[in-house]
Amino acid sequence: MDVVTVDFHQLAFNNDISKEDIIHALKHRIHDASIDGFSEKYAVIGPNRAGNLLEILFDSIDDNNICVYHAMMIRNSFIKRLGL
Repeated sequence: MDVVTVDFHQLAFNNDISKEDIIHALKHRIHDASIDGFSEKYAVIGPNRAGNLLEILFDSIDDNNICVYHAMMIRNSFIKRLGL
């Protein structure tokens, strides 16, 4: 992921994940994929600052801007959904 502006929808904080941990996970992602059926929606797996894996969903607004709308500790169902 190149340098982009990260905006946050209020839903991104429903699971008490901080902006700093979300940005850390995006910068240090270990997996990313587009979401089937949605041209501008993406899924990322990456570590928070403590090394725990997060699942993050975001919309790509344009080449330089994304909007995170979901972040939480990773679930097995999320891993399976991504086919990992």
